[in-house]
Amino acid sequence: MQTIEFKGDYIDGEFVKLPKADGSWKIHSPANKKDLVTEMSFSYSHIEQACLAAKKAYREWAHTPLQKRYELLNKLKDIYVANSEKLAQVICRETGKPHWEGLNEAKAMAGKISITLDHSMKLVAESKVENALPNVDGYIRYKPRGVMSVIGPFNFPGHLPNGHIIPALATGNTIVFKPSDKTPATGQLMAEFFHEAGFPKGVFNLVQGKGESGKRLVTSEHVDGVLFTGSYDVGLKIKQDTLNHHWKLLALEMGGKNSTIVWKDADLEKAVYESILGAFLTSGQRCSCTSKIILHKDIYEKFVDNFYQTAKKLTIGHWSENPFMGPLISEDSVEKYIRFQEIAKREGSECLMRGKSLDYKYDGHYVTPSIYLVPKADELSVYQNCEIFGPNVGIYKVEDFDEALEINNSGGFGLVMALFSKDRQLFDKALIDAKVGLLNWNRTTNGASSRLPFGGMGKSGNDRPSAHFAVNYTTIPVASLEDLTPYDSASIMPGIDYNFKK
Repeated sequence: MQTIEFKGDYIDGEFVKLPKADGSWKIHSPANKKDLVTEMSFSYSHIEQACLAAKKAYREWAHTPLQKRYELLNKLKDIYVANSEKLAQVICRETGKPHWEGLNEAKAMAGKISITLDHSMKLVAESKVENALPNVDGYIRYKPRGVMSVIGPFNFPGHLPNGHIIPALATGNTIVFKPSDKTPATGQLMAEFFHEAGFPKGVFNLVQGKGESGKRLVTSEHVDGVLFTGSYDVGLKIKQDTLNHHWKLLALEMGGKNSTIVWKDADLEKAVYESILGAFLTSGQRCSCTSKIILHKDIYEKFVDNFYQTAKKLTIGHWSENPFMGPLISEDSVEKYIRFQEIAKREGSECLMRGKSLDYKYDGHYVTPSIYLVPKADELSVYQNCEIFGPNVGIYKVEDFDEALEINNSGGFGLVMALFSKDRQLFDKALIDAKVGLLNWNRTTNGASSRLPFGGMGKSGNDRPSAHFAVNYTTIPVASLEDLTPYDSASIMPGIDYNFKK
């Protein structure tokens, strides 16, 4: 396929070529390393230019009537829909994910606009509190924060940053977006769509770059908020780098080490299928993927056998052939995936299904799924407590539900847990005792709804849930006491000698 031309950074309503690049890199498709997707360059000077453009555009955009903002966002939605196939192909080339999955992502980007405007914006609608003080009404209104920097991930290079950008724009903020350096072409295409939609200059800006570019963006004095999706390590670094920026909001969506508990009364046929999706969808490269499956001893053997028999038949291949699994994103990811299996064995886990690099007709970063049987929970285990971000799952056997919850709560992450059981009391117990921000009942861990909040506890986030709740962190609540009554001389407080001279 043709190499995508680098158009420059998108600043103040136009693509700006780099007068002098501070660096450059190439993106080869992880599905076929002979496919040169694009060649990118970056300029540190463009970061401040983009932030200043967003700052300059903010006041007018914040005062733009809501209906006008909605019109532009709906126009963008139409452009997303009309170009969904084009967008899906770029996503697939950069990430390697199967075409059906890339197309679902492209469609979700349009859906996010509808959900935000029709559903989420109700969370920040004006509300009246009668007699907030005696004979004085109160109002709660929401105003935008300012310039939002959006740092995107590679695994959903369109949908996840879009999930920050759309609520931020709808509520009156301006944007500087830096895509992952692994998926810059998707970001560039998004900028083309924003340009076509006709947003005012400076409202949406795009800068390309690697780690240092991201650091300079989040630490810019002109940025009022950082909206990040990525790993715990990078999220922690963002927090450290902005410790002295007291005014700056951080919404950090970070990693996960998620568990599925399957109890003895579960629908096993459903539980096995859902757990296959949880563990291996997107080749395990989702923060919400299932890393631990915790089984009641009575159904352990049957579940493990069916899970293994299904896992070894999953199709793996090039995105254009619509397999179930594509490749990992990079050679580094493959090395990490293989290394963690050695760690698992060294720490005493039994290999039921070995993950290895897969020889394929296309030269890409393909691996096979892996399954390890964990003899006991260990809070000091590297394998059991680290996010691998690959198609690996560890399986545990338990008898006590509290023990299952302890395994889920270990390791410090707290994004999502799934419970398969017919017992509502177990679910109600998990609602309180499971240290997670999402709890699914008889459904796997991944595949969240934009109509619900999405955010985790512990190392998975900083209590700024996204998706439906994103409009909360892109706004500031403003309280008003509004007294329209005439002056009442009888209300003078004791000790005040007040005699107004007319």
